[in-house]
Amino acid sequence: MVTKKFVIKRLAVCVSTIFIVIVLNFMLFRVMPANPVDILLSPDVGQLSASIRMEVREEMIKSLGLDKPLWMQFVRYLGDVFKGNFGESFRTHRKVLSMISERVANTIVLMLSANILSILMAIGLGVVAAWKRGTKTDITSLIFALIFTSMPMFWVGGIIILVFAVRLDLFPMFGTTTVGLEHSNMFAYLSDYLRHLFLPMITMTLVSFGGLLLIVRSALLDVFSEDYILTARAIGLKDRTIIFKNALNNAMLPLITIIAINLGFMIGGSLLTETVFSWPGLGLTIYEAVMYRDYPVLQGTFLIITIIVVIANFLAEIVYGYADPRVRSGA
Repeated sequence: MVTKKFVIKRLAVCVSTIFIVIVLNFMLFRVMPANPVDILLSPDVGQLSASIRMEVREEMIKSLGLDKPLWMQFVRYLGDVFKGNFGESFRTHRKVLSMISERVANTIVLMLSANILSILMAIGLGVVAAWKRGTKTDITSLIFALIFTSMPMFWVGGIIILVFAVRLDLFPMFGTTTVGLEHSNMFAYLSDYLRHLFLPMITMTLVSFGGLLLIVRSALLDVFSEDYILTARAIGLKDRTIIFKNALNNAMLPLITIIAINLGFMIGGSLLTETVFSWPGLGLTIYEAVMYRDYPVLQGTFLIITIIVVIANFLAEIVYGYADPRVRSGA
């Protein structure tokens, strides 16, 4: 049983991590080369006389609170964050939280589906590769995993688009739904959504499953060398029983941590994948914000992504605590 002390300790680490990220998020965009006020000043204002332009600039500095000392700006920023107020986009003049809330679901769907599929592939192929160590099956699985792990995600995405969207015309190239298509019911909408999801999901899966496969294989090889596995083989237990009831349970412990860590890498990969497939998620939002120097959107998106990763790692540690009593006792 996971103790209350264990949960509180891990929760304190999560809260501290999020607070540190908030501080870094606040400081990072105050050392960027472009001043937010200069970005907000439209070209029309730039055509006015220097004196009027200066007056407008000073008014904007006051309205944004940039004339206050740095600590006061941070207190104001911290209060806005706790209220869920991430400011307005420089480009669209919409609330940042509203923009993020429209797209965060697409990123979560893409990451979870790709993560689940990569885990299933890694466990399936990893079990076979470890059980048949040194055979052609094992070597083929390793080569397959290493090839895709070493490929850049944008390159894999480009090849997949070329083959399945351009040449074979089996799946759409961009977006979450077909532009201009009116769906008659929810089933039609989900069908269209899943068709658009398939290619970016497969791209992220192929690039991320290789590392998981190597970890599963390595963990299983260690377990297969244990005495109780050798005894199970000697008494004539079926291979399926040995693998799934005896070996795989013990080999899953390191995989729990790696899955949580892999989530952070997949969020980074989603930036490239969503850009390649024009998938409207947080990754594409970051790309658009960087292109237009939309600092409030970047700040809000970075913070939301941090919270998602921290929560995922927190849940992974709780699950790990249930799976391994040594973690709980070391808390």
